[in-house]
Amino acid sequence: MWHMILRRIGVGLILIWVVSILIFAMTQILPGDAAQIRLGQQTSPEAVAALRKEMGLDQPWFVQYFSWIGNLLTGDLGISVAGGATIQSLIGDRIGNTIFVTAIVTTISVPLSLFLGLLAAMLPGGKIDKVVTAATLGLIAVPDFLIAILMMLVLAVQLDLVPAVSLLNGTEGFWKKIYILILPITTLVIVVSAQMIRMTRAGVLNVMSSPYIEMAILKGVPRKRIILRHALLNAIGPIVNVIALNLAYLVSGVIVVEFIFSYPGLAKFMINGVQTRDIPVVQACGMIFCSSYIIFILIADIASTLSNPRLRHPK
Repeated sequence: MWHMILRRIGVGLILIWVVSILIFAMTQILPGDAAQIRLGQQTSPEAVAALRKEMGLDQPWFVQYFSWIGNLLTGDLGISVAGGATIQSLIGDRIGNTIFVTAIVTTISVPLSLFLGLLAAMLPGGKIDKVVTAATLGLIAVPDFLIAILMMLVLAVQLDLVPAVSLLNGTEGFWKKIYILILPITTLVIVVSAQMIRMTRAGVLNVMSSPYIEMAILKGVPRKRIILRHALLNAIGPIVNVIALNLAYLVSGVIVVEFIFSYPGLAKFMINGVQTRDIPVVQACGMIFCSSYIIFILIADIASTLSNPRLRHPK
């Protein structure tokens, strides 16, 4: 088992390395010169050339890559081209804002999804199951930006219940912050819960067709007890995987939601970097997003292995 876990950790590290190559290659082909952007269009070519040499941009691409990846391994994310400040100083509050929203959405969506998924699985084909299935299918089909815009129009514009934009100044208390962020939080809960509810229901119903479950039903064991004590534990692997996928989405896929609600998170910081051709910012945010995604998937894979006796004790 430990050999399998270490092997998957090794595969995850290799994936992160491959992703770093792809991110560096894609940012290199973007238009714009980092030195020219920092100094402005009216700067002399000599000044631009001097800054390019200082920033190492005159080096071959492979030298630049190994210098960049070496700095990343030591925790140095680089210097922003637009502002001239270190990316660590610019990213601190923003990554904290993204983690805050991710934690709140996870705290709400995971228990809610498990509850509704199990409720639908207990009475398959019933009214509750039909309502939950239809609602989740409809929500999955609707893009997240459309849900965000509709909620903004109804709750913020027409009913004036919550603020339309999620601007923070850093002095808000917990509940005041929740009030300001109610629209992005609700939007993300709706988006990620639909997938988790469907996977919970499908995973439990798939296990319910197993021979040992059918034997328990024939013995008269209550369906509620079968689902909660037997089916759920055996379906936990796929459920954990879809939860991990949605957590990765919360960290790396909230770009549209943060942009619509003007929330100062990590995704919006990356958008600003793309707009200003701030390549170091784009590279740093891309690595954070992709590494988080791979780490969440790796944790889900290991959790699935530990929850499955056949994988823990392979023949």
